[in-house]
Amino acid sequence: MSAPPPPYQNQPPQQPYGYPQQPHGYPQQQPQQPYGYPQQQPQSYAYPQQPRGPQRPQRSPLRALITAVIVLAIFGGGAWYVWDYNTNPNGGKAKAEASRAARAAENKKHDPQIGDCVKVQDPHGDPLPEIVDCGSTEAEYKTGDRLYGPDKECGSKFDYGIQFSSRRGADYTLCFTKV
Repeated sequence: MSAPPPPYQNQPPQQPYGYPQQPHGYPQQQPQQPYGYPQQQPQSYAYPQQPRGPQRPQRSPLRALITAVIVLAIFGGGAWYVWDYNTNPNGGKAKAEASRAARAAENKKHDPQIGDCVKVQDPHGDPLPEIVDCGSTEAEYKTGDRLYGPDKECGSKFDYGIQFSSRRGADYTLCFTKV
C-alpha cells in the first residue's frame, strides 16, 4: 500500500501576502514602458498602520544641563591648558625655549670657529674641543682651519686635527695649532 500524496502537491502556487491571486496557469504581465520613462508601480492595497514601536521618553532639563556642564568643563580645561602653557614662566613654552637656548649655548661651546682657542677633552679617545679664552692657562690649541669633506687631512703646518662626521650635516676636519 502506498502513502497518499501530500496535500500541497496538486495545489497552485501561493502568492505572497498582499498581492492579488492570479488564475492558475496565467502569469502576471505588466505593460512595458519605453526606455527612459518611469516604471509604473503595482497598485498596493491599504492596510491599517501598525504602531511604530515604543516612543522615546522626553529628555529632562536636568540631563541637558549636566551634558552642557560636562562639555563646557572639557573645553574650559583645554583652554586653560593652552593658556597656562603659553604664559607660565616656570613651565610650558618658557621651559621649552629655555631648554632649547641652553642646548644652543652648549653646542656653540663645542663648535669652535677659526681663530678660537680651545682645550681638548679626551684627546686620545673621543676628542671634544671646548672653547676657552685665549689668555687663560687652559688654552691648548688655536683653531686654524676647517676642511670640509670626508677623510680630509690637516697639513704639516697644523699640530692637531679632529675629524667630525654627521648623518645629517657635512663631514669636516678641524685643524689646530699649539698656543
